[in-house]
Amino acid sequence: MDSILEIFLGLILGAILMYWMFSMFRKKKSKELTEHQSTVLLEKIKSVCKLISVEGDFAEIYKYENTKERFLSLVSSKKKALIVINAKALIGYDLQKILMHADNDKKKIILTNFPDPEVLSIEPELEFYDIQNGLFNTFTPNDLTSLNKEARKHIMEKIPESGLMETAKREALEAVLLIEKIVETIGWKLDYSALKIEGKQKKLLDL
Repeated sequence: MDSILEIFLGLILGAILMYWMFSMFRKKKSKELTEHQSTVLLEKIKSVCKLISVEGDFAEIYKYENTKERFLSLVSSKKKALIVINAKALIGYDLQKILMHADNDKKKIILTNFPDPEVLSIEPELEFYDIQNGLFNTFTPNDLTSLNKEARKHIMEKIPESGLMETAKREALEAVLLIEKIVETIGWKLDYSALKIEGKQKKLLDL
């Protein structure tokens, strides 16, 4: 009788031990899966990299002049041209600059800071008019590279007064919503309560 009782108790203890080991293994696997999910999710958000929110078209007239002096500055030679710059400026966000971290226990991505909009690219097209070459100073293929740089610089100086940055800031909400949709693909939630969002925009997020 005692041997049967010992066998019975041994089976119960063995079952308890197996259940405890299984629970610990399952919890560990769940934790590893959650941590893996958060890592993949953060990388997925960053892989979006750059988000264009505003496009601006510019048409500017640029007067180019270049003077070279020869023979101990006794003779000068000037080349000049009237250039029409048609450029497209793309304003948006570099999502690699956002600050966020994962709360694995609550399955949340916490967004603590969102970058300011920046100029992602400027694509100028140059049209030359009234080209005048100097006697010792003529336009060369290398001038095109130099003029493209000058055109980008010229357009860059025009962007602050164009209102594009202010428009991009107002549309930052769209970027936050995009991140929220990415987070929701694996059943997590985005916590953006640390961000300063104006009242009207906050109402849209709460819908």
